Amino acid sequence: MIEREFVKLLIKRLARIDGEDGWTDGLNPAQLMALEYLERANRFSRSPSQVAEFMGSTRGTVSQTLKVLASKGYIAEEKSETDRRSITYLLTAKGRDVVSASGAVGQSLDGFSVAELRKLADTLRTTLDRAIQGNGQRPFGICRTCQHFSPKRDGGHCRLLDVALEMPETNQICFEQIPV
Repeated sequence: MIEREFVKLLIKRLARIDGEDGWTDGLNPAQLMALEYLERANRFSRSPSQVAEFMGSTRGTVSQTLKVLASKGYIAEEKSETDRRSITYLLTAKGRDVVSASGAVGQSLDGFSVAELRKLADTLRTTLDRAIQGNGQRPFGICRTCQHFSPKRDGGHCRLLDVALEMPETNQICFEQIPV
């Protein structure tokens, strides 16, 4: 029988190893996590407040993180055409290069079969969902697993925002996601 405390220790150790990989290319782990989130987030989920909520951090801290990433050329700021006060961020080629680096945890996953990865993802998702719920945080999630999502042949449709989604967007993180 496996102990709860031992599993908790394993998760923390993995997080620590992954965090060590965050100190790369002049970045700290929080900056790398912001880049990883922006790389996976859909076009409706890339504002500073959404990044802050995903990371469980303050808006001020994340705003400073995003400013540093922009000044280093990892992300580009994009102002909304409808509300000039609204800003979203996109990864630059330099940002995509950093995010695509695998790191120790990513490399360790290369040896898993698709079935093993699914099982691991399900277990980690359940663990994360419980931790988020216990912490009072927003769940976030992949668009295609949302109550608002309608599949279409060439992608999908978000009923909440009433917008068409291209196929790649259906696998991206959405701030508005409500799990099915």
